[in-house]
Amino acid sequence: MAECLLILGGTAEAVALAHAAAKQFPGLSTVTSLAGVTSRPTPVPGDVRTGGFGGADGLAAYLTGTNISHVIDATHPFAAQIARNAQAACEATGTPRLKLLRPMWQRTPADIWIDVADAAEAAAHLADMTAKSVFLTLGIRDLEPFAALSGAAFVVRLIERPAAPLPIEAQVVTGRGPFCQADERRLMQQHRIDALVTKASGGAATEGKIRAARALRLPVVMLRRPTTPPGDTAPDVAAALRWLDSRLARAKSTP
Repeated sequence: MAECLLILGGTAEAVALAHAAAKQFPGLSTVTSLAGVTSRPTPVPGDVRTGGFGGADGLAAYLTGTNISHVIDATHPFAAQIARNAQAACEATGTPRLKLLRPMWQRTPADIWIDVADAAEAAAHLADMTAKSVFLTLGIRDLEPFAALSGAAFVVRLIERPAAPLPIEAQVVTGRGPFCQADERRLMQQHRIDALVTKASGGAATEGKIRAARALRLPVVMLRRPTTPPGDTAPDVAAALRWLDSRLARAKSTP
């Protein structure tokens, strides 16, 4: 039976992985699954499916019904539910699974980080601060808790302009990473940002805002990264490819 890799995508790492896997394993079939959050996702080689699976049971049924042999979860570090569903589905079907988990940002003595559990706690901290212009890089789903705040103007960055009104009054800027430190600093100075609210996503693509905030001595209210389900992990695409190569070689040697 031909091997088939399912990439749970939606990140820059997932795109890079799809291209690298197609190049390194030309005989491997690949399916990249996207949640459908953006209307113009970055093209990838292989097949693409859009939309949810219907929870862990739905994903398990998909794995069995399409003869998926390996799964690499390359979703965002904060896509906790998807990660749990992938773990449960792969355990239920006996499908090898890897979580591609980008490294955390490293705090330095120059950083002013305020560690919080979620967006509600972040909003509570902002209420006690004197910030007048706040840069929010959380995504639409985490904006609601900031609606009750007064006295602060918000700048929200999204991949694309939202189809519906945001739950808060904000100026929207759009862009898809990577973002360099110089551009992030310029944006913060242009909007007179005096506080950044973000997720502890890690990785190089969006570290520019962390470096810019550090250089400008701005406080960063940072949502804590959720716990990763147990199982194999890789910090980057190269390590993920090594895992896949090992698994494919093991499958080939098994009668």
